[in-house]
Amino acid sequence: MYAPTQNLPIVTPEPVAHMTFTDPALAVTRLQELYDEACRFIGRHFLRAISGEKPESRYRAFYPEIRFTTTSFATVDSRLSFGHVMGPGIYSTTITRPDLFANYLRQQIGLLIENHEVGVQIGVSTTPIPVHFAVGGEGTVSVPHEGSTDFILRDVFDVPDLVTTNDDIVNGFGFSYPDGAAPLAPFTAQRIDYSLARLSHYTATSPSHFQNHVLFTNYQFYIEEFEAYARAALADPDSGYVSFVGPGNHEITRSDEPMQVMTKLPQMPSYHLKRANGGGITLVNIGVGPSNAKTATDHIAVLRPHAWIMVGHCAGLRNSQRLGDFVLAHAYLREDKVLDDDLPVWVPVPPLAEIQIALEGAVAEVTELEGYDLKRIMRTGTVASLDNRNWELRDQSGPVQRLSQSRAVALDMESATIAANGFRFRVPYGTLLCVSDKPLHGELKLPGMATDFYRTQVARHLLIGIRAMEKLNQMPVERIHSRKLRSFEETAFL
Repeated sequence: MYAPTQNLPIVTPEPVAHMTFTDPALAVTRLQELYDEACRFIGRHFLRAISGEKPESRYRAFYPEIRFTTTSFATVDSRLSFGHVMGPGIYSTTITRPDLFANYLRQQIGLLIENHEVGVQIGVSTTPIPVHFAVGGEGTVSVPHEGSTDFILRDVFDVPDLVTTNDDIVNGFGFSYPDGAAPLAPFTAQRIDYSLARLSHYTATSPSHFQNHVLFTNYQFYIEEFEAYARAALADPDSGYVSFVGPGNHEITRSDEPMQVMTKLPQMPSYHLKRANGGGITLVNIGVGPSNAKTATDHIAVLRPHAWIMVGHCAGLRNSQRLGDFVLAHAYLREDKVLDDDLPVWVPVPPLAEIQIALEGAVAEVTELEGYDLKRIMRTGTVASLDNRNWELRDQSGPVQRLSQSRAVALDMESATIAANGFRFRVPYGTLLCVSDKPLHGELKLPGMATDFYRTQVARHLLIGIRAMEKLNQMPVERIHSRKLRSFEETAFL
């Protein structure tokens, strides 16, 4: 029998007044102070409770917040896709892990202050921090499951609330905070905390290792090539890369250093070739299927990467294609079905010029072909993503007609999902696929063919993705984040 703990008095840290800042660095320092104080408060009482001390109160601390108020309709540089609000009003956002997001927060707060010439207010919000996120963020303390303690966890501490971890803001559902303030950032603190925890679980690496440029693949073969490239980069003092991280958070800084391998890989193993400023490259093996693609991008989106690109295998749909040819997607036929409720299929997912140019340039650089000669090995066209891996085993008349009407040149299960979620989350996206079979033309991916194909094509395909990301890393952030991804009323923060 559990001792009843309902109706306990609520104990919180001493309230503090909001402070106004015009220096973004000082504002972030204050956010860190408030966040650390709140987590220490929860952690202290949590450790007492699980050590056997009977809770006499309910313990609650709150996320810090940024508040911004402007009364002016003054316009800002119309070329900017972020860094400003649309008009007079009160805007706010709750903040978590200011240590992890320090550079991002300094940049976004700085742009807001610069563009509107108004300071930001930093203080404590009214949104409680769930105990799981306050004490379990780095994995040093585990929150026990309900029923394993001699007190009812949710009677004493706040637990994650799914009502506050949804995507009302990014889905454009007219979200506002309880006090009427409009959102200043695309995700609430609880939504971010939820995704940070999921990322650690699915990828077996800390979110702190993720870089600003993310490659997705659907084959483990690419991982081996990525590690080989990373070791070569670490051996080159002029590469700009400083370390390589694999699942289990094992990090190497020398090319000859052994890489520890987990005995059991996570669902989506991730590898990170890091630069000191976060401008490196992360490679995630999402496996096969749109559900995995959605899961990965749902959570990586909170890290606000500068770009993500799919570099996977596909079925070629044209007889003129050959195994090993590349497909640069400029449109998507979405039959993956996993995002229909969040982003209806009638919403166009446009190509982004900056990503397309980087990918085409990388193909030309790696293959040493250019202009009209590129057409020998690469087609630009519509990529179809289906939720049925064995679609060709059924009556083909329906799918084939839709594929023909859409002018599709390739088919896979992940690319449209990744692009659509990039559009939805305002993360620049792109797709460069490699033809591994042609099921409509009798060229199936059989064991012998696959061996030859993988051996000759994987290294070149991955290198193209890496080169494209390195090109994007040289571009100003303001150019990469296109206004195409912003709706009528957008958050000021990227």
